[in-house]
Amino acid sequence: MLALLLGLAMGAAVFGIVMALRLLRTATPLPPDLALALEIGSTRVTATGSAVDRLGMRFAPLVLRLMGPKGVDRKRRRIDQAGNPQGLTVERYAARRAVYGIFGALATLSFIANGWPFFALFALAFGAFAADAVIWQSIRERRDVIDRTLPDFLDVLAVVVSAGLGFRQALERVAGRYEGPWADEVRITLRQMDMGVSRRQAFDDLRRRNDSEPVNQFVTALQQGEELGAPIAETLIQIATDMRRTDAQNSRRRAAKAIPKATLATLVFMVPATMIVIVVGMVLGSGVNITDILNPG
Repeated sequence: MLALLLGLAMGAAVFGIVMALRLLRTATPLPPDLALALEIGSTRVTATGSAVDRLGMRFAPLVLRLMGPKGVDRKRRRIDQAGNPQGLTVERYAARRAVYGIFGALATLSFIANGWPFFALFALAFGAFAADAVIWQSIRERRDVIDRTLPDFLDVLAVVVSAGLGFRQALERVAGRYEGPWADEVRITLRQMDMGVSRRQAFDDLRRRNDSEPVNQFVTALQQGEELGAPIAETLIQIATDMRRTDAQNSRRRAAKAIPKATLATLVFMVPATMIVIVVGMVLGSGVNITDILNPG
């Protein structure tokens, strides 16, 4: 069993060395997005991620073809919603999915051959979902940061607009004072408008890139206020107020859901442990010999 695992590890190492030498000696062109990410985004990519990308980049076109055009578009949207974590592109995702899939398949076969079906399931899950884990985590973290930042951002924006600055200039001025994913999204929107994209289309793209209900509320209310001719400052203040009210309601809802979970955890873990401690303390305090109770003969 140990010899088989060592053999698989050595085989994987030899395969990686051979592939690396072939990549160094050949001039196979990379997909455009992957080449750009390897060249420009190298400072954002970890050493491990870059090594995995280079190993799997030959298989990236095959993975993209298997995903299909619709699957590629959906994955590209998810990566945009995650904020391209660590310079991730859809081509990088395909390369990592190929490498993790091959590794997961080899590990699954190894565990099945050794009679370890439980570990085989873990290896199979790793091969299938490892490439998506960073996307899921980044989307959730990014959405939480944007949801916390947006109300305060809108308050400051309303003050700047009320001072007499135009909405476009005020948006750029306030975004320059902020850091984080929301400020990055605003800058992308501003650059789109500078390139000739209409204001409505730019904000529709902003909503598409973010899986966040407050962002959806902001874009919808902003477009409705623009159509109805409502003062932009009052619209921004109202949006921020509604977001804080919604956030408070969600917090109360999450707290209400947490009470049954806490009660269940108390009943399952704390009550039995407390009863064991009490019974053991009573037995030890009574001076009764436990061995006599367990072995009465």
